[in-house]
Amino acid sequence: MSTAPVRAAAVETAERRGGWIPDVNARMATLQSPVRNILEPVLETLAEADRITVVPDAHYPFHPSSGMVTDPAVVGSVVARLERETDADVAVAGASDEDISFDRTAAYLGYESLLERFDAALVDLADEPHTGDLCVVEDAPVALSVPNRLADGAVVVMPSLRPTEDGPVAGAMRTLADLVDCDAGSDRAPVVATRVIDPQVAVLDAVTAYGGEPVAGNALFAGSAPAVDAVAASLLGRSLESDGALETARGDRGPISVEGNADFEALRARIPDGELPPADDTHPAVSTAYRVYAAVAGDAVPPQLEGGR
Repeated sequence: MSTAPVRAAAVETAERRGGWIPDVNARMATLQSPVRNILEPVLETLAEADRITVVPDAHYPFHPSSGMVTDPAVVGSVVARLERETDADVAVAGASDEDISFDRTAAYLGYESLLERFDAALVDLADEPHTGDLCVVEDAPVALSVPNRLADGAVVVMPSLRPTEDGPVAGAMRTLADLVDCDAGSDRAPVVATRVIDPQVAVLDAVTAYGGEPVAGNALFAGSAPAVDAVAASLLGRSLESDGALETARGDRGPISVEGNADFEALRARIPDGELPPADDTHPAVSTAYRVYAAVAGDAVPPQLEGGR
């Protein structure tokens, strides 16, 4: 069984020179064309939706220059394209957990201030009604509770290119799994969440990636969630066969083709082979990036840097 190709788009950032562009407007200016190119195949389907929920990788307020969260410039560029090409109500969503509220995460990442220029709302899925569902994976039924907004409307999931703390690629499926209540294990929960939510498209933010340290990837990828996650795993040097969730989701689908102007092999060679920093030990690169940014921009220091760590 074959799968639709993953679309890739290079992000031309001549002024970046491997570094970080602090101005979110300048970053968005470089993203207009690549975002248009990767969303083009699904815009007709999305145009039929009454409501579109954009789900970025906003697991914690690391600075976007770290590559460990979806850059607000990428989120804003996608929201702008959706508002321009559809009549749907657009929202950007995440969920609070026991460590930090989504509102606080969104404020630190810059999503909140960015969305003020659009009609898009910011939604905490932890406060939304949920609906129970049942999904069968490998002949075993799995019960789960899904936010109504994700179960009923069109969804665009936007992971960053990074590994999880346990090693596998974070990806679109695991981003969705973090937003549902599920009694499945770590290999099945991403599959269950993806099948029930059935996102219209996954957009991989590889403009800045993380593989042990941040790196300028200067690329976007879009396609089905399992296919995009397989591409992300390959870019990070992860074996698809060692990822139970990916193996189950892809089944007997054949090789994935990548179409577009991004240099896949060059990007894969450029990403370091490393892991996510431990949750209780902020990586020095992240600490330095955010402290410099906060000093220049006057922003608040995020929670993982409070207390002098």
